[in-house]
Amino acid sequence: MTVVPMQERHLAALAEIEKVCFHAPWSADMLREELGKGLFLVAERDGAAVGYVGCQTVLDEGYITNVAVSPGCRRQGIGRALIGALVSCAKVQGLAFVTLEARASNMPAIALYENAGFQKVGVRKNFYTAPAEDALLMTFFLKG
Repeated sequence: MTVVPMQERHLAALAEIEKVCFHAPWSADMLREELGKGLFLVAERDGAAVGYVGCQTVLDEGYITNVAVSPGCRRQGIGRALIGALVSCAKVQGLAFVTLEARASNMPAIALYENAGFQKVGVRKNFYTAPAEDALLMTFFLKG
């Protein structure tokens, strides 16, 4: 498995992964709009996209938008590799932090982020819909 920057060739596969992972998935066109912006990384196995992480940047801040791994490829270290690669890229770019929201009930994701060094820093009440649920705000501090 390798982690590479998101490219046009990945968009259709990532849109399919989005459909099976999220209630309100990003389309290939929405993903296309992010090409060349922020930090969008794709995990490939045998040349096929099996997951990705997206992070929009504003000045020295990183906001993780999506972390998705194809259901048949979960629990194989792909999410951990994506988060690790993102944090490494964020350090190189001089970001102060990267942050994300996770469903309060998504214990596997929360464990992944905590094991990667993210800290719980707050709660966003009723952040998610379908079903309504709080989000844990989790941040990895790169500076200070």
